[in-house]
Amino acid sequence: MLNPNIAYLLGMIAGKGEIHRGNKETKIIIRIPHKNLEIEGENTQQSVKASLADIVGRLNTLVGTNINLDATKENVAYIIFSKSNEDYLIRTINAYFENKTSWRDFRIPKEIFSASKDIKIEFLRGIADVTGHIRRSNIAYGIEYNHRVYIEIMSNWDICIDIANLLKDLDVPVQNIRWAHPNIVDPQLEYYNKGIKNYKEHQIKIWAEEFEKIGFNIEHKNKLLKIFADLNRENWKKYQKKPISETHHKYYWETREIEKKKPIHPDENNPSIHPNIRGRHFDSWKQIARELGYHE
Repeated sequence: MLNPNIAYLLGMIAGKGEIHRGNKETKIIIRIPHKNLEIEGENTQQSVKASLADIVGRLNTLVGTNINLDATKENVAYIIFSKSNEDYLIRTINAYFENKTSWRDFRIPKEIFSASKDIKIEFLRGIADVTGHIRRSNIAYGIEYNHRVYIEIMSNWDICIDIANLLKDLDVPVQNIRWAHPNIVDPQLEYYNKGIKNYKEHQIKIWAEEFEKIGFNIEHKNKLLKIFADLNRENWKKYQKKPISETHHKYYWETREIEKKKPIHPDENNPSIHPNIRGRHFDSWKQIARELGYHE
């Protein structure tokens, strides 16, 4: 039975978890990356250590065994625990993730989509704590009311669509998805002509004040979310007459279609591309999102 704690744990596993099954025991490893030691004056390593101590305390009752918290590395922390293969929690985790073993392949369990609002929020917060980032450089078009949260997903195309659709269930629009597709990452073949092929990281971008409906459990991330969400609202009032929600609270199918034709890219058949769209040309992120299942 789903509850907020198991939903949060499942979200963390979905975002950056691995399931290692042995003959008798299963080990769960969750990575919590923090790219920089300091972001906007916030000591991220210190924040992660403090926040993870609270998170581990929250999960201890659920897991029912010692959880190992490793926050000694500069740019990544780990939550690790092991339990018997026959343990109810392990069997539950395996069932929700259909016996897959890595965040590279996980989908959001269908039970999450049919769960209550608080369960969906906790699951997304788990994903956001391990994959989400907010910093000044996430701003759109250099405009001071366009600060955004990025959820950064390596390789896994399907879970990007799942995340977008679960956000939609909570009435949180995605502003943009920078797909790891050559038409989106390298539309003018600039990197390709230099011999660089970087088709790994998808970036789901959400306006900061919209993402406040989800939030973070990692201290510095939640603090920065409030700062940048407030900046969006305050700066919007300086320059615009209509409410910010009339522009920011829109799904891509509610916005004006502006598509610039992109040249054909030699890597449109790259094996890293989702098989449903491999070998096809796209002029916008919206076309890819629509094809893969994020739409009305």
